[in-house]
Amino acid sequence: MFRRLTLAAAALVIFAASPAAQRPSLAGLKTTAEATDYKSTSSYDDVVKFMKTVADASPIITYTTYGTTFEGRPMPLAVVGTGLTDITPASVKATGKLRVHIQGNIHAGEVEGKEAAQVLLREFAMGRHKDWLQTMVFLITPIFNADGNEAMAMNNRGPQNGPINGQGTRAAGMGLNINRDFMKLETPEAKAFVRLWNEYDPHVGFDLHTSDGSTHGYYLTYAPGLNPNTSAAILDLQKNEWFPAITKQIKAKHGWDTFYYGNVSGGQRGGGRGRAGATPPVPEVVGAPTPAAPAPPQVWATFEHVPRFHNNYVGLRNRFALLSEAYAYATFKDRILATNYFVEESLNWANANAAKIKRACAAADAEALAGKSLATRAQIKREGMIDILMGEVEDEINPNNGARMNRRKDVTKVVPMVNGLWFEGTTAELAPAEYYIPASAVRAAELLALHGVQLRRVPAAIPAAGLEEFAITANTQRAANAASIDTGTHGLRTLEGTWQAATTAVPAGSYVVSMSQPLARLAFYLIAPTSDDGIVAWNFEDELLGAQVKTAPIWRKLK
Repeated sequence: MFRRLTLAAAALVIFAASPAAQRPSLAGLKTTAEATDYKSTSSYDDVVKFMKTVADASPIITYTTYGTTFEGRPMPLAVVGTGLTDITPASVKATGKLRVHIQGNIHAGEVEGKEAAQVLLREFAMGRHKDWLQTMVFLITPIFNADGNEAMAMNNRGPQNGPINGQGTRAAGMGLNINRDFMKLETPEAKAFVRLWNEYDPHVGFDLHTSDGSTHGYYLTYAPGLNPNTSAAILDLQKNEWFPAITKQIKAKHGWDTFYYGNVSGGQRGGGRGRAGATPPVPEVVGAPTPAAPAPPQVWATFEHVPRFHNNYVGLRNRFALLSEAYAYATFKDRILATNYFVEESLNWANANAAKIKRACAAADAEALAGKSLATRAQIKREGMIDILMGEVEDEINPNNGARMNRRKDVTKVVPMVNGLWFEGTTAELAPAEYYIPASAVRAAELLALHGVQLRRVPAAIPAAGLEEFAITANTQRAANAASIDTGTHGLRTLEGTWQAATTAVPAGSYVVSMSQPLARLAFYLIAPTSDDGIVAWNFEDELLGAQVKTAPIWRKLK
């Protein structure tokens, strides 16, 4: 029900490599950041030229495209691997190797991933990481938000420490934040991403960012999929083995601290947002002063759980998500280095544990969800105390425009805080054996198909006996905020209600969505009526959910 990727046809033409003797030399090849002493970041044309250069120079790198941006730019992709007959999804899968997608520049002011991905491609072309190529094939997309990248300005990222010649915008060409679009799939870029994932089905997905939040002491923070419905086996492997190994190796090799992404909640956000005023004089007190109440402990709190974010979406596809956030107040050069270190140590561990990663993905795909209670909304779970490394910044002036930037000082202190890294469900529904969606819910069915969720049509009506329908007790909708790049024209809808014995049959021609399919977790979060990030929330059934409607257009069969 959706347009197929054209990679398969293009790959057969592009894959034909030049003889080794004709391959250009990579001596002196630099990224734009390197060539300008980290004053500038790469333009779209710079990235494409760099990618084509390394592809021409190496028989293991193939350049192609996998979609078109809102403003009409082809979206570049490099496929890196050995033992490939071509770069079609079938050929990549036939290697039996771990499939890894590395994505940068979803927010085009956060440019470290774009630069780090180019460095990685150059390393592959120069013969490095041969051990990785024995176990992995790579899909590398350095400049996801190409349109936003071309809207460069020096004031796009506030006090971020460079690049001083400017960077792109958070929004893509359509005026929307792609990293809030992975459920509604409104942008052409998000649609291209999902097609790529449906075709190649990577086991691992990197999303490389920059963080300008609290003034902490880490060069980089990271996160896995955060939705509470993420496969426990996948999340446990990341929490207990993969991320600890990355943190340990970066510290041992480079002396740099990394940790889980967070911001200080319930207290100071750090010195990066301006200087505090002078301390007022303490008034004279007659008699014994009343002791001040102790301040509540601060919380190191992560961001949202909803799968409109890349890492949470990848997690609900039963795959390993690795979000990185280079620290915005480190220098531009150090941010690229930190991102490179994170990717390198992540892949060192993946190389040594490729079979374990593939087994976890396969087990999550095969897991039976019917009858299990799954969250449809969530909140941060506060559990215990953790030590957080806080830091300081100092002012630095951009010589091009006189704007104040923050620069990381090499000063840190340990602050105990409440652990707010994980989520717990606040509402839940039972995952059924099957959902049924009426044929009139055309937009909902099309969205499910875009995601790769398997649907089929019922040739005849299904009697109500043994089915349940959702009785609505409250139906509310937020006012749309067209100025928001996160929600745009959508006024998010919320349903409350209960499942009860069905009173009507499922009409002939309705869609059936089985929960015995690899994308069942994602299908559940899209379809469940109380989901905070699904079909109902994003208005895909508004035409069927008027104020007088008392039953949602959905049925389920529990067994």
